Amino acid sequence: MEKLTGWKETAKRAIHGLRFDNLRGDLFGGVTAAVVALPLALAFGVASGAGPVAGLYGAICVGLFAAMLGGTPSQVSGPTGPMTVVMAAVFMQYTSLYPDDPGKGAALAFTVVILGGGFQILFGVLKLGKYINLVPAPVISGFMTGIGVIIILLQLGPLLGHVTASGPMAAVRDLPQVLANIAPGAAVLGGATLLVVYLWPKRFNRILPAPLLALIAGTLGLFLVTGGDIVSREIEGKTLYLLGQASILGDIPTGLPAIQFPHIDISLAADMLKSALTLAVLGSIDSLLTSLVADNITRTNHDSDRELIGQGVGNAVAGLLGGLPGAGATMRTVVNVRAGGLTPISGMVHALVLLAIVLGAGALARYVPHAVLAGILVKVGTDIIDWDYLRRLRKMALAGTMMMLTVFFLTVFVDLITAVAVGMIMASMVMLKRVTDMQLASITAITEPHDEAPLSAEERALLASARGRILLYHLGGPMSFGAAKHMVRRLAEFDGYDALVLDLSDVSSIDYTTTRSIEDMIQRTQGKGRATFLIGGKVKVMALLDTHGVLAQLEPAHILPSRIDGLKAALTQLGIVAD
Repeated sequence: MEKLTGWKETAKRAIHGLRFDNLRGDLFGGVTAAVVALPLALAFGVASGAGPVAGLYGAICVGLFAAMLGGTPSQVSGPTGPMTVVMAAVFMQYTSLYPDDPGKGAALAFTVVILGGGFQILFGVLKLGKYINLVPAPVISGFMTGIGVIIILLQLGPLLGHVTASGPMAAVRDLPQVLANIAPGAAVLGGATLLVVYLWPKRFNRILPAPLLALIAGTLGLFLVTGGDIVSREIEGKTLYLLGQASILGDIPTGLPAIQFPHIDISLAADMLKSALTLAVLGSIDSLLTSLVADNITRTNHDSDRELIGQGVGNAVAGLLGGLPGAGATMRTVVNVRAGGLTPISGMVHALVLLAIVLGAGALARYVPHAVLAGILVKVGTDIIDWDYLRRLRKMALAGTMMMLTVFFLTVFVDLITAVAVGMIMASMVMLKRVTDMQLASITAITEPHDEAPLSAEERALLASARGRILLYHLGGPMSFGAAKHMVRRLAEFDGYDALVLDLSDVSSIDYTTTRSIEDMIQRTQGKGRATFLIGGKVKVMALLDTHGVLAQLEPAHILPSRIDGLKAALTQLGIVAD
C-alpha cells in the first residue's frame, strides 16, 4: 500500500486504528449507527432526568472523543443503559438538594460526570485496562441483569402514562397505583412501540432500525390524531406537556450547548467522588466488554488503556457541555461493523450526524411521546439481561450461582459499586479456596516409599532404609497464605518419626505467611527433639527464608541442595546404615 503522507500520516499516528481505505464502509456505518443512536439518546436523556438534549450531547461528545482518542477502532460510544441508571440516581440526588435552584444541583451532577471522566483517564494512565479480564462472568452477569431489571421497572410508569419513579423500589411500590390508573393514550402508544421493537423483522433493521421506526411512527401518529395542539399540565408535582392524553418531550433546546462549569460543594465532596468513581468503574467495564465484542467480530485487538483514556476524555467533555456520561455501546458497535464501519472514522461520523440533528431538527423532537421512549427502553432493558446465563443457571456451580444472584439483588436494591465490590470479594474467596486446594494437593508426606511418591529409585531405597523413622515432607508449586495454616496442621497429623526432611526443591514461590508457617514447623519439630533438614528451593525462595530468619533456625549442615543429600544426612543423624 502507498505510504500515507502529510496530514494523513499525522492523523494515523494520532488516532489508533485510523486508515483511509474503508471510507465508504465507515461513512455508511457511522450514519447507520447514528440512526440507531438517535432514539436511544433521547430516551436515555429523559430516563436520566437531565432531559433529552443531554442524551444527544452525551452521544455526540463521548462518541466523537472516544473514537478519536480511544483504542477500539470500530467501537461506537454514547449513553448506555447502565450509565443512565447511575446518572439518573446522581441527577436526582443532587437536584433534590436544591429544589429552589435546580441549576445548582445539575451543576453538581455534571461535575460528577467530569470527575468520572478524570478517573477513567487515570485508569488508562495507570494501565488498569487489562484487569477487566479479572472480573468473573457471574459478577458481570449479575450486575448487567440487575441493570436491565432496573431499566424495565423505571419505565413501567411512563409506558402507562405516569411519571418516572425515583428508583426501582419506588417503581415496585407504585405499580398497583399505575396499573389502576392507566392513561389509555399512553398505553396504546407504549404497546404499539413494544410490538414494533420486538416484532420488526431483523432483516429490515439494517434499512430501518426498529427503535427509529417506533419513534417516527409513534410521534407522527400521535401528531396526526391530536392535530399537534400541545397543552401543559401539573401532574404529580411535575410540569408535563401533553398531546391528547399522552405526555411528550415538549420544548427542547437547540444549537450548541452552554458550558457547565464545574462546581464542588465541600460538604458533598466525598459523595461526589464516590458517585464519580461509580460512573468511572461502570463505564470502564461497560466499554471494555464492548471492546471485546468488537474484537471478536472484526478479528482485531483493542488497546484497553488507550480506550479508557478516550472514554474518559469523552465523558469529561460531555459533563462540561451538560451531556450524559457514556461508554462503548454494544448494539451500536455491532450495527456499525455490520454496516461496514471498521475505523474510528465511523464513530466520528456517527457523532457529527447527531450534531447536525441537534442543530437543525431539535424542534421536531418536542412531539416525541414519553410512552414511545419508554417502550424503546423496555426493549433495551430486556436486551441487557443476561438470558444466556439465566438459562444455564441450574447447571452452574453453586458458588457461581450465589455470586450472580447476590450481585443481581445488590444491583437492584442497593447500588452498583457495592454489588460489584461484594461480587469481586466473593469471587476472590472462591478462587482462593480453589488455589488453596490445589496447593494442599501438592503436599506429599512420606515415611514409606510407594508408587505414587515423587522419588527416584535411589531416594526410595534411602527412605526404605529408615523404616518409618524419617518423614519426607514435600511441597510443590507456588505456596501462599491460603495453604500456610494447613501445611502446619497436616504435619501435626504425623507422629512416630525421628527426623523431618522438609523438601522445598519444587516450590516456585512463597509469601511472608508461608515463611512463618515453615518456621513454625521447624520449631515444633525441633522442640520435640527431632532432627530437621531443609532441602533448598529456588533462589528467590531461599532468599526470602533467609531474610525472615527462617534459615537461622537450622544448623548450616542441615540445609542441603537435594533430596538425596537430605535423606543421607538424616540417616547419618539417626545412625542408620543405608541398605
